[in-house]
Amino acid sequence: MVIRSGVFRGVNPYSSLISAGIILLFVFLVLAFPTSSADWIDSARTFVTFYFNWWYVVLSGVFLVFLIAIAVSKYGSLRLGDADERPKYSYFTWFAMLYAAGQGIGIIFWSIAEPMFHYAGGTPFAEGTGNQAAADMALQVTFFHWGLNAWAIYCIVALALCLVSYRLKKPLGIRYTLYPLFGDRVEGALGVVIDVIAVFATIFGIATSLGLGVTQINAGLNHIWDVPISDAVQLVLIAVITAVALCSVLSGLDRGIKWLSQVNMWLTIVLLIFFFAWGPTRYLMLSLGDATLSYAKSLFSFNVYVESVPAEAARWSDMWQGWWTTFYWGWWISWAPFVGVFVARVSRGRTVREFIFGVVGVSSLVSFVWIVAYGGTALWTELFGPGGVSDAVSANVSMALFATFEAMNVGLIGVIAGVLGTILVTTYFVTSSDSGTLVVATILSEGNEHPMYRHRLIWGTFEGVVAAVLLIVGGSAALSTLQTAAIIAALPFSIIMVLMCVAIVRCLSLEHKTEASAELGETN
Repeated sequence: MVIRSGVFRGVNPYSSLISAGIILLFVFLVLAFPTSSADWIDSARTFVTFYFNWWYVVLSGVFLVFLIAIAVSKYGSLRLGDADERPKYSYFTWFAMLYAAGQGIGIIFWSIAEPMFHYAGGTPFAEGTGNQAAADMALQVTFFHWGLNAWAIYCIVALALCLVSYRLKKPLGIRYTLYPLFGDRVEGALGVVIDVIAVFATIFGIATSLGLGVTQINAGLNHIWDVPISDAVQLVLIAVITAVALCSVLSGLDRGIKWLSQVNMWLTIVLLIFFFAWGPTRYLMLSLGDATLSYAKSLFSFNVYVESVPAEAARWSDMWQGWWTTFYWGWWISWAPFVGVFVARVSRGRTVREFIFGVVGVSSLVSFVWIVAYGGTALWTELFGPGGVSDAVSANVSMALFATFEAMNVGLIGVIAGVLGTILVTTYFVTSSDSGTLVVATILSEGNEHPMYRHRLIWGTFEGVVAAVLLIVGGSAALSTLQTAAIIAALPFSIIMVLMCVAIVRCLSLEHKTEASAELGETN
């Protein structure tokens, strides 16, 4: 029920009020009781890790197999739109927009830091640390966390939205993804519950990325201009960049967001060229091929590994998967409503097969190249160069990118790369924020692809406030606090995603029967 007049004109008042109320209550409790809130957040993550680690692991693998089966099936040729409809965006623009929304800001933060942690700290999949075998496994595990499984999680939501919106002609709202199962009931109380869960997951998922991004921007400014690394600086950065993101989201999808996405992609390409040209070129090329093949061979074992809770474990940090896989799958699920709506909006006109292989396959390959360029260079400096990156990451994970530039020792070129890296983090920050704001406003307006400006402003501000609050309450443990927010927010939405899979099958089955009946009628 979208209100046509008054304060709530253009949105569902129930979904909006409940979502805003939950977020404001969270902000109040965290600010009023920071110590207790930090303890509660840590306890919640421990509970989820101990009891639902298996759920996250199994779910991501099932999603990947499910999508591959659909892509190679008879449904793969179905067009996401009318039969004669073609895509609005070119491949380059399409990939640029969905990649900027899906992984941009996060992969800049972790593409060096994660391989360094695996290299120095080890993984359950390889013995030893600090050697070539550890470096090889570090890349494979990082591929696993940023590759096919991650994009499959996004693709489930996006495909469900495309089918109900472009084939069944329903609004582009999360609630309507379950229309094939529940019919018009999604327009009532059930729809409100779905929307609130989606908004909750999206706000906290994006706030996690914004918090990580702002710490890295602060690190970049410190590296280039000696700007102090502090909460005060990071809060100012959140405020400034949130304001820029609001300007972008007000300009709409085909102007600010589209333009920034293309800028992101070109800057990404420039920095990738930098690493391959001025870094250990041969090592990177060999690592890309070897790590990709090894990842493909190990994909099954990665997907079925579920870590047991050690008898002496007291909290989530006592488990390797508590630090890594559980966090990532929770992060991707919490981002899935946001990325799903955004990817669906820019993917109309493509076939189901093209859509799945593009979103899951091509995007994963881009991530692999990125991880090898950034993380592979850092690993090389540890194995054969001056080193120091691992120690810098242990001291301050936000310094990973800039420590790598220093270790490469390429003079002025490295300084320029550092400046471009800081700019890239900032533009991805803005793109994630403005895209997320647009999507939240779309969800609360029950699928209106052009939500009112006032609602974009309100929810864009909420995103910045939540990111700031999580940084404040986290203090020295801000990173784990940000991670925890994503994991907790993802749990209820993961159940909705399972129902989406059932809805996708039902929708495809109905579409196939309809097409078969139409062909039979023409024959007769």
